[in-house]
Formats: sequence, C-alpha cells, structure tokens
Amino acid sequence: MSDAAYYGSARFPEPRPFQQSAHDSLRQGVRDGHKNQILMSPTGSGKTYLGLRIAHEALTKGKRAIFVCDRTTLIDQTSATADRYGLSAHGVIQANHWRTDYSKPFQIASAQTLARRQWPDADVIIVDEAHTKLKAWTDHIPTCRAVVIGLSATPFSPGLGKLFTNLVNATTMHELTQSGVLVPMRVFSCTTANMEGAETAGGEWTDTAAAKRGMEIVGDVVSEWVKYGENRKTIVFGATIAHCEELCRQFVSAGVMASVFTSETTPAERQDLLKEYRKPDSTLRVLISVEALAKGFDVPDVGCVVDCRPLRKSLSTAIQMWGRGLRSSPETGKTDCILLDHSGNILRFAEDYTRVFFDGLDALDMGESLDKAVRKEPEDGDKKGCPACGYKPFVKRCMSCGFEIVKQSMVEAVPGHMREVVIGKTKAADNHQHLWQQACAYARAHGNPDKQQGRAAHIFKDIVGTWPPRHWNIESTPGCEITRPVLNKIRAKNIAFVKARQKEAA
Repeated sequence: MSDAAYYGSARFPEPRPFQQSAHDSLRQGVRDGHKNQILMSPTGSGKTYLGLRIAHEALTKGKRAIFVCDRTTLIDQTSATADRYGLSAHGVIQANHWRTDYSKPFQIASAQTLARRQWPDADVIIVDEAHTKLKAWTDHIPTCRAVVIGLSATPFSPGLGKLFTNLVNATTMHELTQSGVLVPMRVFSCTTANMEGAETAGGEWTDTAAAKRGMEIVGDVVSEWVKYGENRKTIVFGATIAHCEELCRQFVSAGVMASVFTSETTPAERQDLLKEYRKPDSTLRVLISVEALAKGFDVPDVGCVVDCRPLRKSLSTAIQMWGRGLRSSPETGKTDCILLDHSGNILRFAEDYTRVFFDGLDALDMGESLDKAVRKEPEDGDKKGCPACGYKPFVKRCMSCGFEIVKQSMVEAVPGHMREVVIGKTKAADNHQHLWQQACAYARAHGNPDKQQGRAAHIFKDIVGTWPPRHWNIESTPGCEITRPVLNKIRAKNIAFVKARQKEAA
C-alpha cells in the first residue's frame, strides 16, 4: 500500500470553530497570492494540530510536506502527535534519529539539522515557533517554491513582515479562557529582584545581571513556592543556567523534588525527566529552565509557573513563559494556574499583555514594536487590583472578569454601537459604525494596504476607548466623508506621535 493511502486514512479530531476558520483563512490567503503566511495562535489553541492538519491536506493530494521544529525537544513530541493522528508514514530529519527516511513525502525536521544539510523538495513547509527566525529557514523560504505557514503564539520578532505577507489571527487568549481551553491565571506578586541600576544591553537587562540580582532572592523563591504553590506541578524560569542550578539546589534542600532542564541537559537525561514529569502522579514536582521549556513544551497539568527572569522589553518571552501553565486539564481537576512573579514582569507588561490577551495583533509590525519598547519600573500605584473583582494586575480591562474602564475626558460614555459618538461636546459620528467607516476611509488614504486594518482600529480606539468588534473588516466597509472633529482628533494624535518620536530621538 502506498504512503498516499495511509495519509488518506488519517483521523483528526473534529476542529473547533476557530481552528476551522483559521484553516479557511490560510487557504484564502494562498488563493489571494500569499506564498508565505503566519498564523498567530495562542498557547493551548492547537498549533501542532493545525500544522499537521495543513500537512495532511497536502499529503492527500500527493504533495510533499515538511514540519520544521525549532528545537530537538519538540521533534519526538511532534512525531508522536503525528502518529496519534494516523500520519505515521513520516521520516525525521535529525542527526542519527531512528526514524530517518528521506523517501517519505512527509518529514518532521530539526531546523538545526536542516541548517547543515540540503533541504528536501517540498510543496508545503510548516514552521513551528516561527518567531525564533532561525537562519536555517529564513534563508530558504524567500526563494523556495513551497507554500510556507509559520506558527507562533507570539509573532513579535523584527523583520517577520519581510518574510511573511499575511497574518491570520486564529483566536485570542480571552476567547480560549472563556471556552475552557485555557484556565484563568492567579497572580501573586512576590519578593522581587531589585533591578535598579542593573547592566543592560540594547535596552534589555543582561542575563548575567539578572542572574546576579536573582541570586539574592533564591531563598524567597523557594519559601514562597512552599507557601503559595500548593505543591503543584511547577515550571520555574531563571536567568542563566547557573541561576537555575542554584534554584534547584535550594528546592532540593527544602525537600522538594526538582531538576534542571537546560541546553546542557543531555538527550538521555531529558527523555528520563520528561517521562517522569508527564506522569499525573509524578514525584518530580519542579522543572527549572531558562529557555528550553519556554516554547512549545506541553504538559497540561502544570499548575504553577514561577517567573524569576526579569525583562524590560521582550513581552513575547514573558507570554511564552506564562503560557506553559495555562492549558486546561479537566482529567486532573485543574481549574487555574498560579503565577508567582519574582521578576516584576507581570506589572511591567500588564498594559500590553492585557491588550494581546483580549485582541491579539492587527499586523506583524505591531508585535515587533511591542518587543522593542523599554517598560518603566512599576510604581506602588500600579499594583492596585480590578475595581470589580480585585484581580491583579489590572490595567483598563480585567483579564479575570472583563471589567473595563473607558476614558471619560474626551468621550461621552454611551452604551452600544447605535448611539452617536461625541468628542468633547461636538458630535463626531452618528454611531460607532459611522465612526468605523470614517476610520477606514482615512486609513485607506494614509497607509500601506497591509497596515490599513490596524490603522483604522487604532483610530477607532483613540476616539471611543475600545477596539472595534473583531468582525468589522476594512475590506467590507464602505468609505464615507470624514467629519471635522474626527479629522482634527486624528491630526492631533499624529502630531503627538511625531513629537514623541523626536523627543525620543533627541
């Protein structure tokens, strides 16, 4: 029997509505001429499922597909998932791997191995964790003939817009939490490393500086985990390998079974650790890592994340770390995830994280800008909780109950989309839909086509204080005359933006 026949008999779970919609959007993107597209899909949304489903669609048509993993840890995990779906007729491109078989139309490949070898011919390439931008595939995809789909929960890396021409948002973290795919996060702001005056490079604290300051509170990390972690299966993120090793020593000294999982952990040790850690009744309670567990590592019953890696710029790294504990696990009774924040990151990134949590990204360059900005240190006033439920951190909109604060100074608060929009005391639009039409009309005339949706959304939010509904799309919105109050508001915002850039440059 041929491999094509085996592929035809594969069985995937029924897709959730957002997964089907995302797949349909990618198909439409190909029809619209986008060879390289990126799919933004939060932790827990099934990126591997979607990637393998895309590969399966190509394989059943007699085409060749490659699924590229950015780290060796994920090769066997992806291979095992492919087996479960019935895609067992695949080869693995990784040094000395027992499943090496270049004759198979479907290959699961290590990016590091591809960097040292010639790429097999393919019709479809799926790149997991595409935000890593490894040279092995960034050099290959611009000129190869294959359709390329990048998968990422955090497509924030600089230059992604030059590699991919279309961004598809599968869903948001808020929607996944509401539907039970993700669990709510309970945050405890714990003893925090003092990063005042710490060495920086390119605006971010150096790993050495973060580790040095972090060493001063290692004892607090362990004692507060004992107090708040409730002996949950836990992942701890440190700044360096040495920092992780010291954290591990402290946990073990306190009688907690813990182990380090880093780039220096041998493949055999990794396999043994993961085999034990994945057990529901595992005696290994704590795994400690810098990067190796931050991306694509899936153990659904992880119920606590300890963040000991202070960051000023990289929101994407913070989201990846926190996301390791957000998957639901109904079979183990998991209902939430505890975040013990010893880094201060949850407060530094609260405003931008809230925005991504509810809305995702409008365009690839939005993610890039989020990872460029240096965040200020939180003040005492920033530590207040949600006025409605007390959840922390709270900035404008609550990630727990959804309570939202709308600015009152420039906008008259009117419920619903059918009431008129007022700026100051002057009517600006008949209703929210009329305002959206004006925003679209301006964006079409003042921006590149790939940025117009995001530009219109920002204009709308600047005026009414909330984002437009997700189903409002610039392509299906007719233009209209822009009123004077709206145009003046946009011009004032543009002037303020230019002055801020000039001040920053000076």
